[in-house]
Amino acid sequence: MYLGRRFPQRYSRADVELLVQVDEAHETLSGPATRRILEREQQLYGKPEYARLATISVSHLYNLRKSRSYRERRLHYTKTRPTVVGIGERRRPDPQGQPGYLRLDTVHQGDQPTAKGVSHIHAVDEVTQGQIAGSTPRISELYLEPMLAAMLRQFPFRIPGFHTDNGSEFIHRTVAELLNKLLIEQTKSRPRRSNDNGLVETKKGAVIRKHMG
Repeated sequence: MYLGRRFPQRYSRADVELLVQVDEAHETLSGPATRRILEREQQLYGKPEYARLATISVSHLYNLRKSRSYRERRLHYTKTRPTVVGIGERRRPDPQGQPGYLRLDTVHQGDQPTAKGVSHIHAVDEVTQGQIAGSTPRISELYLEPMLAAMLRQFPFRIPGFHTDNGSEFIHRTVAELLNKLLIEQTKSRPRRSNDNGLVETKKGAVIRKHMG
């Protein structure tokens, strides 16, 4: 079987590793700039390991960067960055002893074998501890907006504050538009900090789970 002729390999793995080190140190400059650095390493600083790379052409330098051995040593992993949502201000409410600063959360009833369970929206006033709960067959804009509007109307005082966690049932445009229309400030908890909304979280078991199941 004819395998064809292979040209001799001029640049070794050690040369590729040196190129990787130079690119990492200088954040991958252009070919001509990198070639000049390689020349200086050998000619000015007298480093013998750069002897072959010091004479490399710019086009061949780019070929080395495309090689498999180079790419294996230059793998970059970018951490997932959280998406910034501009709805609601991320801070703790400051009622200063005034009622009307609500804490809200959702509780799912649990599904039955033949039917989907309902979801409960639980609102607790931070100062008076007054509570109002509403139930909806599903968490969606169609059901959530009229139910929230009805719940807010039942409180016997003006509502200046509306605080929730980062759940998408509250942090979306429909709820934001409703609150803006009613001149209610929307705030939200820090990510992955359930204690930030601890007041309404503790009421889940004591009120909603106890009476609703």
